Amino acid sequence: MSIPPLRVAIIGGGPGGLLTAYRLQQRCDVPFVATIYEASPRLGGKILTSRFASAPVEYEAGAAELYDYSRTGDDPLRRLIEDLGLSVHPMAGSAVILDDRVIGDLHDTRRQLGEEAWSALCQFDVEAKAWMTPRAFYEADWTEGPQDPKSTESFESLLARVPNAAARRYLSCLVHSDLATEPHWTSASYGVQNYLMNDPDYLQLYTIEGGIERLPRALAERLSATIRLNEPVVGVERLGDGALCLDSRRNGDIVSAVYDFVVTALPNDWLPAIDWRGELLADAMHRHHVHYDHPAHYLRISILFREPFWRECVQGSYFMLDAFGGCCLYDESARNDHASAGVLGWLLAGDAAMAYSNLSDDTLVRVALDTLPSFLRHGRSLAVEGKVHRWIGAVNGLPGGVPALDLETRHMPEPAEHRNLFVVGDYLFDATLNGVFDSADYVAEWLVEEMQEAQDTALSPAMDAVATVAS
Repeated sequence: MSIPPLRVAIIGGGPGGLLTAYRLQQRCDVPFVATIYEASPRLGGKILTSRFASAPVEYEAGAAELYDYSRTGDDPLRRLIEDLGLSVHPMAGSAVILDDRVIGDLHDTRRQLGEEAWSALCQFDVEAKAWMTPRAFYEADWTEGPQDPKSTESFESLLARVPNAAARRYLSCLVHSDLATEPHWTSASYGVQNYLMNDPDYLQLYTIEGGIERLPRALAERLSATIRLNEPVVGVERLGDGALCLDSRRNGDIVSAVYDFVVTALPNDWLPAIDWRGELLADAMHRHHVHYDHPAHYLRISILFREPFWRECVQGSYFMLDAFGGCCLYDESARNDHASAGVLGWLLAGDAAMAYSNLSDDTLVRVALDTLPSFLRHGRSLAVEGKVHRWIGAVNGLPGGVPALDLETRHMPEPAEHRNLFVVGDYLFDATLNGVFDSADYVAEWLVEEMQEAQDTALSPAMDAVATVAS
């Protein structure tokens, strides 16, 4: 006896959509067919490994790194990458350049910034680590229930209590590129967590050899789903039998398809682009969007140089620079062996990313070169080619929202009549690739249970009929 396979639609071909499809395919024993809708001509979303035109040299144009939590507990994303056969490369960096001075780490602030600044920073460090242990840091994104006071206080107000201006400036520069927003737009909790991530006892950073985009490619290669590129979903509506009708735009025409389950794996700022039909669904999706509507911004300027001239003065996979309110400079050429070539990647964040995104690519490359500290300014003559990638509103400045909702509410905005509609996103956890994996994994596990129940319900009348005939 057979029943038609269940129909599953996944809106979004970024890491959230691909991870959901892959985990569902791994776990589900119920026959189903999946369709992935992607509005752009490529899969991978914010994961983008690009290449210069003038030389076969790659650089990360989107997501910059992955987080390794394995020192504290189970790290499912790291295990997945290993299972996919992808090799990884560790990343590390601690230097901050302020006013043409290279500050190697927290201990070096005493020599560079003075006794008072060092004392203030040490006190901040002690209080931060007392507030959140590595284990609590590991579990923070799964927290539900009463909120810590730091979640309702702004990070700006917390910084204002640091009793030294140089120390406050150092902290702001250190964490700005990770926040992707300004201290007054995010919580003290999120700010402190982004400070703690610089301590290897809390997490380590790594990348995938050959480019992080190898991850979505490896996932796509293993999927049996139908993938529809250049086909944005424009409308979702519940039908009388409870199924969901999706309207998509294909080659200029509106095409409708019916599904038993739908997973929306889009950045939060793209949710209003879909017409959520029906008062109940429209209201639920609006409330979901508003709760997580804390847009944050990135702008990446990647420049190819004839040689990695900066390594004479500063080491590591990346270092912080006091330009643009605090930006991160990635030594992109440290990820892969490019012989004598060097690549620096400026990661602008927050208001600076949004404001500077209005400038032309050529202007942005010139501006980036001009921010090199005086002891590296000679490197401007070594520049060969520059590339710019804009990620405005693509991340979240207050991931998880305030208050942090329970996991079911985060992932099912309308449970009364739309229990077959799920939401996946990094913004529901910590705005990282690790967070989007957690979200996708949670929904995939939940969806397997719902699909099994749907199959059992469909089989029940047929089994009763067979039993009647047999008797």
